[in-house]
Amino acid sequence: MLPMPHTAQTQHDFTVCGSSVANECSVHMCAANIGISHPDIVVETNTLSSVPPPDITYTLSIPDRTISSGLLSALQLEAIIYACQQHEVILQNGQRAGFLIGDGAGVGKGRTVAGIILENFLKGRKRALWFSVSNDLKYDAERDLKDINAPDIPVFALNKIKYGDTATSEGVLFATYSALIGESQAGGQHRTRLKQILDWCKPSFDGVIVFDECHKAKNATSTKMGKAVLDLQSKLPRARVVYASATGASEPKNMIYMSRLGIWGQGTPFKAFDDFLHAIEKRGVGAMEIVAMDMKVSGMYIARQLSFSGVSFRIEEITLDEQFKLVYNKAARLWAEALELFTRAADTLGLASRKSLWGQFWSSHQRFFKYLCIAGKVRRLVELAHTEMQHGKCIVIGLQSTGEARTREVLDENDGHLDRFVSAAESISDSAEVMLCVFSAKLEELKLRLLGRIAELGKELPLNTLDELIDRFGGPEKVSEMTGRKGRVVRRPDGSVRYETRAEQGMNIDHVNIREKERFMTGEKLIAIISEAASSGISLQADKRVQNRRRRVHMTLELPWSADRAIQQFGRTHRSNQVTAPEYIFLISELAGERRFASIVAKRLESLGALTHGDRRATESRDLSQYNFENKYGTKALDKITKAILGYIDNKVPPPKGYPGGDIMFFRGNVMANCFFLSCIPDCTITKFLNRILGLEVYQQNSLFQYFTDNFEYLINKDKKEGKYDMGILDLAPGNDEIHEETQEKFLTPGNPQEGQVILYKISVDRGMNWKEACSKAEKLTGDYEGFYLSNKVHDTLTSDNKSCFLCLSSKCQITSHL
Repeated sequence: MLPMPHTAQTQHDFTVCGSSVANECSVHMCAANIGISHPDIVVETNTLSSVPPPDITYTLSIPDRTISSGLLSALQLEAIIYACQQHEVILQNGQRAGFLIGDGAGVGKGRTVAGIILENFLKGRKRALWFSVSNDLKYDAERDLKDINAPDIPVFALNKIKYGDTATSEGVLFATYSALIGESQAGGQHRTRLKQILDWCKPSFDGVIVFDECHKAKNATSTKMGKAVLDLQSKLPRARVVYASATGASEPKNMIYMSRLGIWGQGTPFKAFDDFLHAIEKRGVGAMEIVAMDMKVSGMYIARQLSFSGVSFRIEEITLDEQFKLVYNKAARLWAEALELFTRAADTLGLASRKSLWGQFWSSHQRFFKYLCIAGKVRRLVELAHTEMQHGKCIVIGLQSTGEARTREVLDENDGHLDRFVSAAESISDSAEVMLCVFSAKLEELKLRLLGRIAELGKELPLNTLDELIDRFGGPEKVSEMTGRKGRVVRRPDGSVRYETRAEQGMNIDHVNIREKERFMTGEKLIAIISEAASSGISLQADKRVQNRRRRVHMTLELPWSADRAIQQFGRTHRSNQVTAPEYIFLISELAGERRFASIVAKRLESLGALTHGDRRATESRDLSQYNFENKYGTKALDKITKAILGYIDNKVPPPKGYPGGDIMFFRGNVMANCFFLSCIPDCTITKFLNRILGLEVYQQNSLFQYFTDNFEYLINKDKKEGKYDMGILDLAPGNDEIHEETQEKFLTPGNPQEGQVILYKISVDRGMNWKEACSKAEKLTGDYEGFYLSNKVHDTLTSDNKSCFLCLSSKCQITSHL
C-alpha cells in the first residue's frame, strides 16, 4: 500500500488532527517555499514525513499573479514542481520518467493536474491528453483550467470527435478509459480510438499524458483497457506521464500500469513487474511501505490527505423486522432448492461444460441477495434523513448499483410501457426461467413447481431501492440523482406510476448529472443520491463558494466491499475549501459481515485513511489489518472451518454459542445440509465465501460468519504470540525502551532514475527495567498479590541449569522485567 499525505502549511497550522491520529500523522511542510498555504489542514503519515523529498532544481514558469493570488496553493505548486522535475529524467530504457500523485480525495488533484498542463503549455508543449473515468469530468477539467487563470487552453472531448479525425487543434484532448478501447467499422474501415490518439499526438510527442483516477487502469494485463494504457505509454516514450488517484495502488499488483516510475525494467533491480511483485509480496506490508518512502525520496511520488478533524462517524444498526426475515429465509430456501434442481438437470442432460450454467446461476444469486439486503434498510434511512434535515442539514446517500437493468427488462417485456415500481431482486424469476428452459421432460414437473414458487415469492419482494427512495422523499423534484442510469420509474401527482427518461428538455443525458449537482449545491434540492458512476471526481462538500452550505450527512446504504471504491465515495463530501466537515452514517443490517465491514471503514476514516497510503498506523489504528479478510489469515481461517465442518480435523476454536440445537446441529445442520457452502468449497476464495453465505438463512449466515471471524482472530493472535505477525514499519522506543546501535553499513544504489544510498542499522532494544530498579519497586509493594511471578513461557535467557527463566513484577502499573 502506497503511503500517505503531506501538506503546504504555514507554521501556525501545526494544531492538526483529532486526538486519534495525532501520533500517526504530521502536518506536512512544503519543500518549495512558494505560494499561499492550502485552505485546509492536510497531513502526511509519519512514515512518509520521516524521509525528505529531493532538492528542487526545476524553475517554474507559471505566472506570479497565479501564485500570489492563491489560485494554486503551496501544496499544489509543490506537486507541480516535483512532477515537472521528474519529467526531466530519462529512464535507462529510453522512456521519460513519470510521476504519481497519490493525494487523497478532496485535496485538489484537479487543479494540480491543470497546473502541470499549464506549466507545459507555457513551455511550448501545446498538446496534452487527459484520461478520466467519466465524460462528465470534462467540464470539471475545463473548470480547473479556468480556476487557475488558464481559460485559453481548450478542452476537446474525444467522444464528440469522429473516428479518424485528427484535425483538432492545440489543447487538451479529454477521454475516458473506456474510449481507449473504442473501435469503428464505419465505411468498411477499421478505426480505433487508440490509433486516432496516436495520430493526433505524433511519435515525437513530449507533452503531458494524465491518467486521472488511474485506479481504473488496474489489472492492466488482464483487461483490454489496462493493456491499452500500457500500449499508449510504450508508443509515446517521450510523453510526460502523470498518474493521479487517491487509491492508485491499494495493492502492489495494481501498480502494473505505472510503467514510467522506473521501479522495474531495464537498469533496475527488477527485470520485470512480476519480479518486483514477487519481492514485495514475499516481504509483506513493511516492504511496500519502504517502496513508498523510496519513491518519495526519489522524487517520483507525493501523497497528502485532508485531515479528518471535525468529521464524525456513527454506525446505525438496523434490526430486520420479522416479516423481512421470513421473506429472506424463504428466498434462501428457494435458492437452495433451485441449486439442487440445476445440479440434477445438469447430470440428467449430461452437460460436459457447466461453466456457463453456473456462471449465470451464481451471478443471479449474488445480485438477488445484494438487492434484498439493501432494500431492508430503506425505511430507516428515510426516517433518519428527515430527522437530519429538520436539524438544518442536507443529505447525500451512497449507493453502488441502481437496478436499472431489471427496470429495462420489464420495460422491454411491456413494449415500453410501465405502470408499476419494479423489484430489482425480482430478476430471480427471469434468470431461473431462462436457465430452466433447457431442462428435459423428466424434470418438467420439478421445474414448473419451482417456477410457481418463484412467482409467489416475487409478490413479496421489496421494490427497487433507488426508485423507492426517490418516491419516499417526494419524487425527482426533491432529489438530485447522480447515477449512470438513463431512466427511472416515478409517481405522478395523480398517483399513477410511469417510466420516464432522465434527460431533460434541451439537455442530453451526459449533462443531467452536472445539472443535478448544481441544483444540490445551490440548495434547490437538499437530498442527493450518488452511485458508483458518480463516485469519482464529483464534489458535493459544503463549499464556501456555493449557496448550500448546510452540513452534509453522508449515508451509506450500500457499502462497497472494495476499500478503493469506499474511499472514492466518501471523498465526495469531504473536500478542500469546505465550511463544515461532513457526518458519516453507516446503515448496517444484522446480516453477516456487514456490521464488521462498516466498523472497519469507520476506523479507516477516523485514522485518516486510504489503504493506498502505506503507513498502516494511519489507516488501521495500528492493527486494523485483522479486519481485512483477503489475506493469508483469511485463507487459512476459511480452510480450517471448511475442514472442521466436514469433519476432517478437530478445531481448537469452538463454534458460536447459542446455535439452535447446539454444536452438533451447527456442524451437521448449518452447513453440511446446505449445498451453498459445499458448492463453494472447490477453489474457494474469501470473496466467493462472503458472497455465498448471503444465500443462507439469517441465523445460519450470522453463526457461520462468527465462526469464521473467531478462527481468523485466533490465527492472528497465535502468530502474534509466536512473533510471526508482520507489523510493518514500527516506531522504535514508543515507550521506555532503550535503543542501542550495534552496527551500521552503507550500500550504494546505482539507481533508475537517480543514484542514492541505503544505510542498514542493526540495533538492540532493551524493554522493561533493570534488576536494581525492579527490586527497588518490589520493596514498596503492599498488596497481597503484588510481587515477583515466575513465568512458564519459554524465553531465550537460560539459567545455570539451562532452564528458561522469566520473572514478572506485578503491581497496579503492570511492570515486567526480563532476566
